[in-house]
Amino acid sequence: MKRIAILTLGLLGSAMLLPTASAQVLTGHNSNAPVDFNAGRIEIQDRSDRVVLSGGVQVTQGNLTLRSARMTIAYSNGRNINVNRIDATGNVVITRGDERATGNAAIYDLDRRLITLVGDVTLRQSGNDLNGGRLVIDLDSGKAVIDGSGGGTPPPGIESAGPGRVTGTFTVPQNSR
Repeated sequence: MKRIAILTLGLLGSAMLLPTASAQVLTGHNSNAPVDFNAGRIEIQDRSDRVVLSGGVQVTQGNLTLRSARMTIAYSNGRNINVNRIDATGNVVITRGDERATGNAAIYDLDRRLITLVGDVTLRQSGNDLNGGRLVIDLDSGKAVIDGSGGGTPPPGIESAGPGRVTGTFTVPQNSR
């Protein structure tokens, strides 16, 4: 039982190495801060080297919060436990202050330091909104790309809707003349 508790805390601590993104979204995250989590259920699949959290999962580290219905954390188990990938499904929400990224599902590749959100993606920061089908965040460069792919099936009667579109609204500073 002690090994399970250490494994779970190690996995969740490593899982939160994710935040930065689009035009400086989710920047400045302290990945050394303690990690708190809660879920309706946790299942440790030691032979498969993964942990499954389900039932309104919430993981918080510092002022960053990650929420989804379910998370699967894959790891390699050598001398130390090394988290490789986190899959989150079901209303994925990543927040920090007034910054918020949402999608239907997310893949966190910790080895490559990439976060990919797919399906009805929305990115919000300080009154600016971007919407698309997929958002890819490179944590090393801070570059984020949102595109229309993964946006779902075309409307009835349309053979091909193309790759999808990105939409958004940007705030404009008010000039006093």
